[in-house]
Amino acid sequence: MLILVVVLLLFGGKKLPELARGLGKGIREFKDASDGVKREIHRNINAMDLDKEEAEETAVNHSQRHHPTEEPSVDEKIEASESHIDLSKPTDEKIVTDKEKV
Repeated sequence: MLILVVVLLLFGGKKLPELARGLGKGIREFKDASDGVKREIHRNINAMDLDKEEAEETAVNHSQRHHPTEEPSVDEKIEASESHIDLSKPTDEKIVTDKEKV
């Protein structure tokens, strides 16, 4: 209350509304700027989270694609049909090279 009386005596009744208006605008601009900074920070955090999720999904997809129990891809089936190998049945045969045959 004392501060209000001192301000009234220093600036007078006519200047007080102008000062209050200026102070209100300044506070509003400060809030808008701080909200903008908060939005930018949240946007960057969300972008980092999305990048992290995409990297995890890519890693999961990559590991699933090379899983040994997975059905062969179309390219693998074409290669197998050209070389007359049946990929639909698992084989436990060891591949013997020419050097091992000797």
